[in-house]
Amino acid sequence: MKTSGQNLQIQKWVAAISIVLLAVKFIAYYFTHSVAILTDALESIVNVVAGFIGLYSLYVAAKPRDKDHPYGHGKAEFLSAAIEGTLIGVAGTIILYEAIQHLIHPVVLKEIDIGIWLVGGTAIVNFIMGYYCVRAGKKNNSLALEASGKHLQSDTYTTLGIIAGLILLFFTGYQWIDSAVAIFFGFFIVYTGYKIIRQSIAGIMDEADEKLLAKMVELLNKTRRENWVDLHNLRFIKYGSVLHLDCHLTVPWYLNVNEAHEEIGELAKTVKKEFGESLEMFVHSDACMPFQCPICDKKNCPVRQHTFVEEIKWTVENILKDKKHRYEDLNKVEA
Repeated sequence: MKTSGQNLQIQKWVAAISIVLLAVKFIAYYFTHSVAILTDALESIVNVVAGFIGLYSLYVAAKPRDKDHPYGHGKAEFLSAAIEGTLIGVAGTIILYEAIQHLIHPVVLKEIDIGIWLVGGTAIVNFIMGYYCVRAGKKNNSLALEASGKHLQSDTYTTLGIIAGLILLFFTGYQWIDSAVAIFFGFFIVYTGYKIIRQSIAGIMDEADEKLLAKMVELLNKTRRENWVDLHNLRFIKYGSVLHLDCHLTVPWYLNVNEAHEEIGELAKTVKKEFGESLEMFVHSDACMPFQCPICDKKNCPVRQHTFVEEIKWTVENILKDKKHRYEDLNKVEA
């Protein structure tokens, strides 16, 4: 799949550049003996490990589906993100420990100006790389790539905070600032790890993505055709970069097979235009029932049995239900 290959190529660059940035940060620590810079270097170790884990997961996710994995291998990305989040949390805990130790047993710092310039350069590179990864991850529906990007962005914010602390230390001479900055960002890193773990578990457990569902429902309401009498039993699942959609589309009962298939084709075309070709759909067509006439506004219907009253607007709540909608449902909503 094109998007999977693109994700893999981006992750290769992330892994390679992370190694270079790790070396630069340890050089900065060598010159300064700053625990705040050590904080940055320890997180970069996680960047390198996570980069290669993400690289492997994207390699697995890019494999075509087979008889053992009929929906593809995309969920490998969720496992990768979970491991990365765990590593970030562990790194944050180690940082907190080291910072507290240095606060209790201060270490004389030196060459602070060199350290500021070195870690400042890594911050710029990390920000550019993280921004690109997050944008590409969202575009290609890749949680692993998005997690890598967020991790790099959090690393950038950490580095900027550390630079600010080092600048303050440089002009004031207060050694405790170094440990205080490390402690603050240690907590920030632990929280970042928690958020990534939470998101990956949601994906593994097929938890409903409310934002994604809301976007889908809004699109369907805007592009609704008169032969789309009703939509229900909708399911939206992410398998790495692949989005999988199931739903039941109710059409006029007198449409022949080709006409019903044409309506399904229009539905698929509309959704893929918005969500990309990586989306796959399985749509079951249902025949309309007489009790749905009051909510069907099809013009010149030759078999209408009841007068049209009002169309039911699809919502995240009612489109998920496994039953055809009827006018009574509209009354319940209004009540």
